[in-house]
Amino acid sequence: MSHAPTDAHPDAQQHLTTQAIELSMAAPQVVAQRLTRMAMAGINPSQGDHDELMLMGSEKLLAFQQSWVAMWNQAWHAQVALAESLTRGSLALASGHDAHDDHPAQLLMQMPTEAARVLSAGLAPVHGQAMANARRLSAAGA
Repeated sequence: MSHAPTDAHPDAQQHLTTQAIELSMAAPQVVAQRLTRMAMAGINPSQGDHDELMLMGSEKLLAFQQSWVAMWNQAWHAQVALAESLTRGSLALASGHDAHDDHPAQLLMQMPTEAARVLSAGLAPVHGQAMANARRLSAAGA
């Protein structure tokens, strides 16, 4: 399955694990900083506090929209590559040739990697936004 739309990481499961671990550390940090800011602002938030709250909502909508599009795109490319390989393998086997990498059993072995790539593509926008927010809010609080 060679038709990956993004620069596919050679070890998709490891990349997905790294993204998940980084996100699990950045998200609580961002939530804590924003909740602290809201608590300190009280009932009269400044314009900066208000802007941060508005940003918080809009960035979530954008990141999740980007996630769904990225997952759909990655899954589409994986399915096209699978269909092409199955066709080549079936034709090779039907004509008495060796299917090599296009053998259906070999393709099934690649499915967990493709699933990890789909999940990683979907996590990328959320991960990127959370990491950027953690850096920005940490620098602002320092």
